[in-house]
Amino acid sequence: MIILLCALLTVILLFYVFYMDREVESGEEKTRLIYLYERKEAVYDNLRDLNFEYKAGKFPQADYQAMRASLEDEAAQILAEIEELEQTSAPLANGPSKSQPKGARI
Repeated sequence: MIILLCALLTVILLFYVFYMDREVESGEEKTRLIYLYERKEAVYDNLRDLNFEYKAGKFPQADYQAMRASLEDEAAQILAEIEELEQTSAPLANGPSKSQPKGARI
């Protein structure tokens, strides 16, 4: 009797663990622009944390400068890509504008 209960419990447990629901829940799909904005915030948070930890004395000057330069380079690349994507998507969304000269900043 105990063996039968253990086998039944094992079957129920395996079914619970390995049963795949037909509808898999997934998060919202992110565009490249949304991903870049999230990455920009993460890099800015890392810069703030690095600055705080340097002032707390956790990093020597050379390490701080190297990590700060790396994070600033990454932030610059992200901002450049955001600007590029916004410029290419703005004319598509708004249509061609005749009031602004070619190459004008929006």
